[in-house]
Amino acid sequence: MIRIKEAIVVEGRYDKNTLSQIVDAPIFETSGFGIFKDREKMSMLRRVAEKRGLIVFTDPDGAGFVIRNHMKSAIPGRYLKHAYIPDIYGKERRKAAPGKEGKLGVEGMARDVILEALYRCGATIEGQDLPPVAGITKQDLVELGLSGGKDSAQKRLALLKKLELPEHMSANAMLQALELLYTLDELKEMVSDLGG
Repeated sequence: MIRIKEAIVVEGRYDKNTLSQIVDAPIFETSGFGIFKDREKMSMLRRVAEKRGLIVFTDPDGAGFVIRNHMKSAIPGRYLKHAYIPDIYGKERRKAAPGKEGKLGVEGMARDVILEALYRCGATIEGQDLPPVAGITKQDLVELGLSGGKDSAQKRLALLKKLELPEHMSANAMLQALELLYTLDELKEMVSDLGG
């Protein structure tokens, strides 16, 4: 497994599952075309891109390029890298039939094809100026009243709203976003500002 500095955005959960077995990096999903209507998720991806860089890794079909172009129009190019996989025809194991264009998506690619795409796009591989780890843990969320306590759900929702993050984020997804965007001290200050 290789560690990559940038976060990666893919179309769906099967793509994320495939990549998470190959790379150690934050991986976000667009939920396919769902990203077009999800302003909160796009805002979060923009902030992650500005802080850490973002690799757009979509399927090689028409839908993948529509999503890729949407990302290009919503996030300044200096924060983006684009990983492209080749047109390989076939079907993913979980599917009964090939996709509309008959091409394999990210989820169906072999490990070496994915790694080659990441190298070609200029991904920053482990040991090349990685940012310091923020050090926010699940225990920190408990201690700050954001998890496992009375009113923690309301407090978490208030924090997500304040940070303009999607309100439906799971606690794990929120933790991942917080680690990418803030230090523990910044998080403590923001939680303190919430009051209560």
